[in-house]
Amino acid sequence: MNSLLVANRGEIAVRIIRTAKEMGLRTIAVYSELDRDALHTRLADEAWNIGGAPASESYLAAERIIEAARESGADAVHPGYGFLAENASFARMATGAGLTWVGPPASAIELMGDKILSRRTAEKAGAAPVPGTDEAVESFEEAARIAAKIGYPVAVKASHGGGGKGLRVAANRKELAEAFEGARREAGAYFGNPEVYLESYIAKPRHIEAQILVDGHGNYRFLGERECSVQRRHQKLIEEAPSTALSPDQRRSLGEAALAVAEACGYVNAGTVEFLLCPDGNFYFLEMNTRLQVEHTVTEMVTGIDLVAEQLAIAAGEPLSFGRLPVNGHAIELRINAEDPRDGFRPTPGAVTKYREPAGPGVRVDSWIEPGAAVSQYYDNLLAKLVVWGRTRRQAIARAKRALDEYLVAGVATTIPAHRAVLSHPAFEAGEVHTRFVEDELSFDPEPFDRGTAPPGNRAQTGRNMTVEVGGRRFDVTYWLPDGPARGGSDRPVLRPPTRRVGNALASVEPGAVTAPMQGTIVKVSAKVGDRVEEGQQICVLEAMKMENEITSPQDGKLVEVRVAPGDNVRNNDVLAVVR
Repeated sequence: MNSLLVANRGEIAVRIIRTAKEMGLRTIAVYSELDRDALHTRLADEAWNIGGAPASESYLAAERIIEAARESGADAVHPGYGFLAENASFARMATGAGLTWVGPPASAIELMGDKILSRRTAEKAGAAPVPGTDEAVESFEEAARIAAKIGYPVAVKASHGGGGKGLRVAANRKELAEAFEGARREAGAYFGNPEVYLESYIAKPRHIEAQILVDGHGNYRFLGERECSVQRRHQKLIEEAPSTALSPDQRRSLGEAALAVAEACGYVNAGTVEFLLCPDGNFYFLEMNTRLQVEHTVTEMVTGIDLVAEQLAIAAGEPLSFGRLPVNGHAIELRINAEDPRDGFRPTPGAVTKYREPAGPGVRVDSWIEPGAAVSQYYDNLLAKLVVWGRTRRQAIARAKRALDEYLVAGVATTIPAHRAVLSHPAFEAGEVHTRFVEDELSFDPEPFDRGTAPPGNRAQTGRNMTVEVGGRRFDVTYWLPDGPARGGSDRPVLRPPTRRVGNALASVEPGAVTAPMQGTIVKVSAKVGDRVEEGQQICVLEAMKMENEITSPQDGKLVEVRVAPGDNVRNNDVLAVVR
């Protein structure tokens, strides 16, 4: 293995490229039209255009990525996380093209990617799954019968999903109808398969996951657990290692269960087995993520192991470079997302106008953001991961608070206020959290986020840089402008940023206007012209940054206009409907 293509973007592409360079590999980035000047394209030795801004035209375009690998002369492909990382067909395409796949066998991805089959596999391996169905549920009527049998609340989950996508919770039959429809819709949109199943919804469990590594020589390693209970929208917000909830016996049992699941599915490479820990001390198998996790950083901080380096070595046929490892100190990861925690963690795409990362002892930041970077509706809204280490958990918390005080982001709202609230909460300080902790126990300062100011236009200099593409490959070019005035007596050109639409004026003057809170795509329209609606009633559902957002009526009245349909792309402040 001499060259590596990274089939991803953002902070994970940057992180993989850095380790690959340390290992002496030639690095190849891929990018969409929107990411032409992104950080990962400049850190890699080469960068290749793979399509348009929507992920379906670029980072999910498997054939184009394989074509770029062939054209660039890559030996191996690392998928990162998200996009095609857990796509068994893509893994087979890569190996079929003669590339080394940096991940588990396609058969293991396929088996554990089907949540129903993975439940059966885990149960056979001795890791009991959360009580629920072992078959896909085909209709609401069937779901209602099952829910009545196992008892409410229930979770409706995508059979081929993960990461909180395609998951809805219902407390009664009425809520189940919407949950069943919503989970199927989201599962079809994100995973190409609308199959769902039902699980008993466990109130206030802890979300604990086990990091494992398996090489091709029969060596299995459990690298400790991570606590992932601080979540919003069923998606992780803060992770730490080790967990405060496990006794040594529980930790040993968790590791044994995780490795048994890995062995049962023929696993090789890095993987994560996730569990729910109940208040009574019992834990249940939840799912296996057949890839590198976002939060792998905290395991690296407490073990000293570079997990990406181990992944690459395993893919190259080498044995693991270590035996049993002690866990040293405590690490915490804070996900810095473009979301407004004071508005239900609503995504906030836009331009980052100011950006400064914290530093100092025990502080690590994995990011892709620079001043002027655009946070797009098309991709996940993770800007960066702030990771801290301390000799004790108390020191790690203090270090995280200090680092947050140094962190500066303007132009978009971020989760930084939420992190401050969590770190200062007595329950978190005591290590007593659960998966409903954020929704049930936190409140946020109503102060608006720093909207910053747009960066000034760049005036032409004597020498300037630009990006060009030749045959799909990205090149950075420097050119020079004459020192004197251009022919015809005019001054040298001034390069100005494109004008940016700031909203629909109608939104601020028309009473009863239902407006888009962000850029996105309409995936559902719930009401029709002529309907009587109440304040807070759902009008439509807008998808942005891999999240569905309920758009509701601002008042009681009659719906007199609906200006959108499923599939429409809308911009911030566009009027979607009008209620009189």
